[in-house]
Amino acid sequence: MTDKKSKIDFDDVESRRGFVGKRRMSIGRRVYYFVGLPLLLAVLQVFWWSYRIEKLIGDDVVERLLADGKTYAPCYWHQHTVLCLQMLHSWMRRGFKAGFIVSPSVDGEVPARIARSWGAEVIRGSAKRTGALAMRDIHAVMKKGVSIVTAADGPLGPKYEFKLGVVLMASVGSAAMIPIACAADRAWYLKRWDNFMIPKPFARIVLAVGEPRLVPVGSSMEVLERQRKHMQDAVMSLMERSEEALRVNKG
Repeated sequence: MTDKKSKIDFDDVESRRGFVGKRRMSIGRRVYYFVGLPLLLAVLQVFWWSYRIEKLIGDDVVERLLADGKTYAPCYWHQHTVLCLQMLHSWMRRGFKAGFIVSPSVDGEVPARIARSWGAEVIRGSAKRTGALAMRDIHAVMKKGVSIVTAADGPLGPKYEFKLGVVLMASVGSAAMIPIACAADRAWYLKRWDNFMIPKPFARIVLAVGEPRLVPVGSSMEVLERQRKHMQDAVMSLMERSEEALRVNKG
């Protein structure tokens, strides 16, 4: 008798949802996303257009990586998702090939659809429940020259703690990690583990991009941990530099 599990198609996101929750994509939810998603995209775009970008720290790094066409692993804090994704979207308009890891749960539908609307690759996976499947898909898209974007302390924190899995992913895919950070002078902060930041309209913004860091394939755990700590310090340093630049330019 054939084992039922052997018949499961794990490439189907509905199958992967079984690992992370019981909710499914109902007709009501489909209608909600169909109507609400365009509105959300419009609001995010209007907000982005209203922001005053005071400075881009590392603009020379950005120009270099956009010109060389290599595969990278951009990393930022979950708190800074709104601004960092908008910046990455602007890179994509200039030819940067990006891929995003999004939870297979129903809650991941909105970010997944936004990413696809930008022309990005989307990998539906969870580090805890579908880690092996997600890593398989990540490796496949990186082979095609797609850079995998990650919120390095996500999806559940702790806040500002760079995950070792991100370093391992970058090493396996031979992709240099790119630290990214930002700051806004006025923002809403959600009361959740990451203090998610939504800059208010017309906020003053500073964006920061650091030097890429390549981790050799087959690195020992000791080396991976050292690289993890380096990247954690690099993202924190860029965040502090962004905040300092806003203070200096105030008024």
